[in-house]
Formats: sequence, structure tokens, C-alpha cells
Amino acid sequence: MTLRRLLRHPTGRVGLLLILLVTLVALAAPALAPFDPYNLDHRTVRRARPGGVHWLGTDAFGNDILSKLIYGARISLVVGLSTGIIVTLTGAAMGIAAGYLGGLADTLVMRTADILFVIPGLPLMIMLATYFGTRFYMIIIIFTILGWAGVARMIRSQVLSLKSQNYVVAAETAGATSLYVMSRHILPAVSPLLIVNGVLASAGVMVAEAGLSFLGFGDPVAVSWGKMLQEAQANHGLLFRAWWWIIPPGLAIFVTVLGFMLTGYALEEIFNPQVRRARMSQRLFRRLRKDPSLLTLDEPAGGGAVNA
Repeated sequence: MTLRRLLRHPTGRVGLLLILLVTLVALAAPALAPFDPYNLDHRTVRRARPGGVHWLGTDAFGNDILSKLIYGARISLVVGLSTGIIVTLTGAAMGIAAGYLGGLADTLVMRTADILFVIPGLPLMIMLATYFGTRFYMIIIIFTILGWAGVARMIRSQVLSLKSQNYVVAAETAGATSLYVMSRHILPAVSPLLIVNGVLASAGVMVAEAGLSFLGFGDPVAVSWGKMLQEAQANHGLLFRAWWWIIPPGLAIFVTVLGFMLTGYALEEIFNPQVRRARMSQRLFRRLRKDPSLLTLDEPAGGGAVNA
């Protein structure tokens, strides 16, 4: 049902198309890539310009840029989707427990979230990556540790209003356990919010992973778009005017993140009628600004004034 409504939404269709395109490229990477970027024997001429067998040229080490671009989709999708799902589920569990149980659970979760909010994210991320390693699964763990607090606080505020609803009170009166109420009544009620947050969180994590890789804290043995940008910067891509080192990975990050953002915004409109009405009003206002004649009322047929 949600997928059908998303496909009918213009923005949702574009977002899903972009996500599907990047996903298909990632899954079919061995068949689509002309070279294997993980095979050192496939290195050829360094800094070759686009053309011939290298459609996007080669980097400073002789690796085919197009092949790295195709394989780089795998790391971005794995890190983005995995972290988005884990962060959303972790934050949902913490927020539901804090909001519904209250007391000590609420205090522990919220105070921990407050601590994470006041700590600068980027320095802590770099410190954890330096200490625990920069393999992609460690990046997922680090992003999860730093990202669940915002989701938990958002879900907690929703649960505080839901726990006083009649159907929740009726379930408690009938003798339902806290676990049953949270899983069968609270969780379904907040699931639309979780879906939207998971999609948007995946987009944010992809940008964060690319930024971390650009700073040199990405997975050293994996091919990723952020690492391609880092290698271009380290090997003076701008100095050599090697645009094919910079534009393709940057454009790939932009297209993928755009797909997730458009899908998230479309889901937000589908699940939240208030957002849908507000955006319809904004679109109508923009149309009226472009064409004020839309405010003019049509004259009655036959024209002329009505005699008293």
C-alpha cells in the first residue's frame, strides 16, 4: 500500500528510480565494471585522460575511474542502508522504552542522549575511527553510537502522547504487559515516523561516510566515492586539472543522496497530512505569485450588471 502510494507521488517516483538505479549498479558491479579495481594487475597508464578503453580516464595509480565509480556504490549503499536501519531501530527501542516505562529507564536514556548531543560529533567520530579502526563495519558501529540519540528523543516525545490514548489505556486495563503494549500498540503507531527517519538517516550517513573517507578515515582496503575524492585531493587533482578524478564521485554521491532525500520527503507527505497540506499551500502560493490572474473571479455569463 505504501509502495503504491509512493509510486503515484511524483517526487517519490524520481527518488525510487534513482535508488533503484544505484542499487542495480552496485549489484551488477562485476559485470558492469570494465576492470577490477581490487586487482593490482589491472592497473595501466597513470593519469590517462578519458577516452579509449578508459571512459573516465585513470587515477594517479593507474586504476580505471569508471570501475572504481561502479564498485564504490557498494560501500555507500551498505554503510548508508545498514546504519540507517540500525540507528532507527536502536533509537526506536530506546525512545519507546524511555517514553512508555518512564522512571529510571527514561532518565538513563535521556541523560545518555544529552551527553551525546553536547559532544562534538566530528572530533569524536575521528577519535573512535582512529582507535577502533576504519573498516566499513566499524564505521557503521561508530555512526550508530553517535546517531541513535536524536531518533530516541523524537520517538519518546511521540510515545508520551500515545500512552494516554484510549486503546493503550484499554490494553493496560485488560492486563497486557508493558512489552505487549510497546510492541503491538506503540510501535505500529510510530512506524511511519521511523520509516521516514530511516530513509533520511541513510542519506545523511552516506554524506558523513564520504566526508570521513575524504578526511582519510575511511576503509583503507575498500573502494568508495569518498576515498576517490580523498585520493584526488592527495594527488593534486585540481593542480593537474583532472576533473575526471573529482566530478564523477561527487556526482555519484549527489545523485544517490538526492534519491534518498526525495523518497524521504515523499514518504513524509504520504504519512503526515499536515505536511501534505502545508506543501500544497506553498505550491499554490508560488503559482499565485507567478500568475496573479488566478485570483480574478470569472464574470457571470452574459456580463452586465444586475439591475436593482
